[in-house]
Amino acid sequence: MSQMNRRRALQLLAALGTTGLAAGCATEDDSEARPTGAPIRIGLIRPESGPGKQVGQDMANGFDTYLALNGQRLGGHPVTLEVADEGDSAKTGQAAVDGLLKKGVLALTGVVDSQVLAGVREDVERARVPLVASNASPTSLQSVVYIWRTSYVLDEPGRALADYLKVRLPASSRIAIVAPEGAASLDVVQGFRRQFGADDKRIVGEPIWTTAAANPNDSTYRYDIRQALGRRPTAIFCNFSGKAAIEFVRQLRLRERWAGNVYAPGFLTEGTVLSELRGTLVDQRDNLKPGTIQTVLNYSADLNNNANRVFAGAYRKKYGVQPTTYAMASYDAAQVLDKAIGLAGPEPTPQQVNLALGKIGQIDSPRGVWQFNQPRTPQQKWYLRRVQFDGRLLSNVTINEIATLG
Repeated sequence: MSQMNRRRALQLLAALGTTGLAAGCATEDDSEARPTGAPIRIGLIRPESGPGKQVGQDMANGFDTYLALNGQRLGGHPVTLEVADEGDSAKTGQAAVDGLLKKGVLALTGVVDSQVLAGVREDVERARVPLVASNASPTSLQSVVYIWRTSYVLDEPGRALADYLKVRLPASSRIAIVAPEGAASLDVVQGFRRQFGADDKRIVGEPIWTTAAANPNDSTYRYDIRQALGRRPTAIFCNFSGKAAIEFVRQLRLRERWAGNVYAPGFLTEGTVLSELRGTLVDQRDNLKPGTIQTVLNYSADLNNNANRVFAGAYRKKYGVQPTTYAMASYDAAQVLDKAIGLAGPEPTPQQVNLALGKIGQIDSPRGVWQFNQPRTPQQKWYLRRVQFDGRLLSNVTINEIATLG
């Protein structure tokens, strides 16, 4: 294909509204055929230590994957990615935002902790620089102008799972709820209880709130688990991630030898959790032990669509592991910024990019097609996943699509 015909093809794709697909499948030659604008800076906010460090690394990897597939450019502009440590509080998050603004960033992205996100709200709105946040968002974050989210609102996983379970679990079921104390867990649990029906007799007792331990040990959840099992549950709904998820499941399955069904938002089994839990969930003959673990999430690495084949293939090739929902949401943050910056004109300002974010329409994403709703969060599908073998690999295998929320 000649250079002129290549450019004409790209123009036609843009006119047909397929720029998302074209971006996801870009080659080095395609990216070089695009007009080149002035260099821009994007600020990435993530924790560089503590329990959120791995999530932050996944987000950085997801954003870098998109840049690698698109010639290190967004909207035709070469990108310098400026990284700042969000720390573990609103105050440290505000310092990160302030430092990036002083570097003249066109837009911000990232933020792992939902309380940090809430804490930087006023700084972002006052600066009038868009923040495309790519992890969980508290339900209390409302009426924002410059904050967009490519992840989900924290009550949505519980709502999606509750809708699915309330029509499928028999009347004799008994569900105990166990979750770490904290505002994020409260959003998740309230979403589940409200959608399932807080007065539904299948929910036995009030939620059991555990210690929000950054480094749990092999007895951290022992008392809470025994309290839950004292209610004779047939199922447990919980909300843990990372090291906490590993210890909770180990103590539930190994120490207490409980073999009932576990239901949770997908963070319970994201990242390296399943590899750490193989000895807990698999017997010496490589068979799964009794008791299923089913989770709900807006993404699974095995989704069969073209955008996910491009993303997951590139991610596995570069990092040697399956992408997580955290990496996917950051990849999509780069994608929506790419579209918005392209729409904002040859010399984009933060305010022009923010206006353009409201005009980008549908996103051809690895999770499936989605779009921003009025509160600036995704209207998207949610998937039920089951922990089982995919070949010899213990994986989150997609069972079916169970809800569209947002």
